[in-house]
Amino acid sequence: MTFLLSKSFFSLTLRPPSAISMATLTSKARLRGVVFDMDGTLTVPVIDFAAMYRAVLGEHEYKRIKAENPTGIDILHHIETWSWDKQQQAYQIIADYEKQGIDRLQIMPGAAELCAFLDSRKIRRGLITRNVKKAIDIFHERFGVVFSPALGREFRPYKPNPDPLLHICSTWDIRPDQVIMVGDSLKDDIACGKQAGALTCLLDETGRYGSEDFAVSGLEPDFKVSSLSEIQKILDSNFDLTPHS
Repeated sequence: MTFLLSKSFFSLTLRPPSAISMATLTSKARLRGVVFDMDGTLTVPVIDFAAMYRAVLGEHEYKRIKAENPTGIDILHHIETWSWDKQQQAYQIIADYEKQGIDRLQIMPGAAELCAFLDSRKIRRGLITRNVKKAIDIFHERFGVVFSPALGREFRPYKPNPDPLLHICSTWDIRPDQVIMVGDSLKDDIACGKQAGALTCLLDETGRYGSEDFAVSGLEPDFKVSSLSEIQKILDSNFDLTPHS
């Protein structure tokens, strides 16, 4: 099934460093759903991914693959090419790091307030993560903020493949061009959103990404923010948030 962006969207211009606004529209585009990444987006980054990748790949292989993939290493897809025994060892290392992350889980500043705003406007909210479902369940229980659907890496194929996002859109019976994908990873979240035909918002707290990264990857987000608290203003200013009748 192919989804195309509505012709009502015009070219978007990035204006650093944080909130980015759309070009003037004759009428505001309809927004009916927001899908979030979890680790580093809804939760404070606590997993040392570089250390995890080194533990899985070894120092030499880590450096080689990192040099070949400037936008980031896709560790899950990489280890799928390994033998079954080697895969299990890698998954165990990843699970150990993820458990450490779960033990130190913190909700991202502004996340609860943004969710309350979406609820007040009856905007649906979903979640897609490459973490496991157990981590999602703990997040829901610990912070009392629930996303539905909430897909972990048990749902295959995972990001950056667009299938998880298209699945959520189908479940909601909402067109992808009426949904925005929010995440902190250019290669996973923004790629997933763009391939699905959704709008995209990159959360970049530290200024990690710049125009060169967008040019190299061919992935330019529709919006870029440095905190979740900026997203409410973007949604209010640029979209029709009228509840669906």
